[in-house]
Amino acid sequence: MSLDTIKRLRELTNIGINDCKKALTDAKGDFDTALKALKERGAQVMDKKSSRTASQGLIDSYVHFNSNLAAIVEVNCETDFVARTEVFKKFVKDVAMQVAASGAKFVKKEDVPADVLAKAENADDYVKQYCLLEQAYIKDSKLSMQDYLKEVISQTGENVIIKRFARFALGEGNEA
Repeated sequence: MSLDTIKRLRELTNIGINDCKKALTDAKGDFDTALKALKERGAQVMDKKSSRTASQGLIDSYVHFNSNLAAIVEVNCETDFVARTEVFKKFVKDVAMQVAASGAKFVKKEDVPADVLAKAENADDYVKQYCLLEQAYIKDSKLSMQDYLKEVISQTGENVIIKRFARFALGEGNEA
């Protein structure tokens, strides 16, 4: 098990070096097995933390360079300490950019009204297109936004919730 392998695993998962080393040791040096184990661990951590109250956090915005597209988001965490970390701030900014670029309408599939899904030509495609957590992350299409959220929860050690968002595009919206 080389230091380069540990670093590569850390870069892919954003999990601490000691945890990456342990995963590789447990997997007897098999990189793919260690990666899978760390991703499963991230999902377990997320499940454990999901019941904890997240009443701190940040509200942030993203305005596209030509000023015709923008988003504002509220992302919550458990403590103001985590809200001030670079990992959390970057995540919130990335969520705002994702919302602006993707046209998401809902945070998660459970938020989609049943009548909207019933009207959709293909419910699974609708969910993947309009539910933020189901979308491919625009900065790394190998990750879904749900996967990215799991990474942030694993890194911060706290429950993190994308609470709400609004997207604005010039010329769209309610007509008077």
